[in-house]
Amino acid sequence: MPYVIIGIVVIVVVLIISNIIIVPQANEYVIERLGRYKTVLGAGIHVKAPFIEKISRKVTLKEQVCDFLPQPVITKDNVTMQIDTVIFFQVTDSKLFTYGIQNPMAAIENFTATTLRNIIGDLELDQTLTSRDTINTKMRAIIDEATDAWGIKVNRVELKNIMPPAAIQDAMEKQMKAERERRESILRAEGEKQSAILVAEGQKEAKIREAEAEKQSAILRAEAAKEAAIRQAEGESEAILMVQKATAEGIRMINEAAPGKAVIELKSLEAFEKAADGKATKIIIPSEIQGLAGLAKSLVETAKD
Repeated sequence: MPYVIIGIVVIVVVLIISNIIIVPQANEYVIERLGRYKTVLGAGIHVKAPFIEKISRKVTLKEQVCDFLPQPVITKDNVTMQIDTVIFFQVTDSKLFTYGIQNPMAAIENFTATTLRNIIGDLELDQTLTSRDTINTKMRAIIDEATDAWGIKVNRVELKNIMPPAAIQDAMEKQMKAERERRESILRAEGEKQSAILVAEGQKEAKIREAEAEKQSAILRAEAAKEAAIRQAEGESEAILMVQKATAEGIRMINEAAPGKAVIELKSLEAFEKAADGKATKIIIPSEIQGLAGLAKSLVETAKD
């Protein structure tokens, strides 16, 4: 009897230990009781009922990445290309993720391919190559709305590679090469134009400086001539003033000396002699000088006698 009790205790302990569940962080376990959904166990230690409860699915709550194979798509201008996508998603509801759809990853892949074809079908080749951000945003919004019923939150959708046909790639490379050559020609022409403008501006500045120098030189010459003329005029004025002063001084001295009539007449005769130096054609002799001349003639005749 004691052995039976020990055996029962051992069985109970084994059953309890075997039904202890430790759920790791960022994980959830979906529990079913007799085939029906019972609960979702979060991180930590739990004990389930033996035989009647089981773990239906272990769900990770971490963000996951799915890299899907390239899908053939056709653009609006009938160009077929291969595009592969990468989806970043996270499970937000373990119950919906377990019971909402049979195979969530396959469903997301197929829905992504369908959405990509619909979006690319409304775009031309050039728009497809230059509108990655727009395509990513549209796809994320559409896929996230559809996967809400599956307990999945789509965080990001990225177009990994866009692979046009080889002929299209060759044409694009030639177009890019021609565009680069065109830009190079434009830049070269702009450089030559700028160089010509700078040379012309330099010549213009040189001519302006030369004209300015000539102007300054002419101003200096005019100022020098003006200064010379002023000094010459001042010299002549001073000379005239000095002559006038000398004349006035002579007259003053003569007046102070009180000369007699004979001296005055003699000076008049000297002045007449200077006036009659042979250059004049007509000479008007004052009466005083005529009398003086008669006096001089009488003195000469008296001396002869």
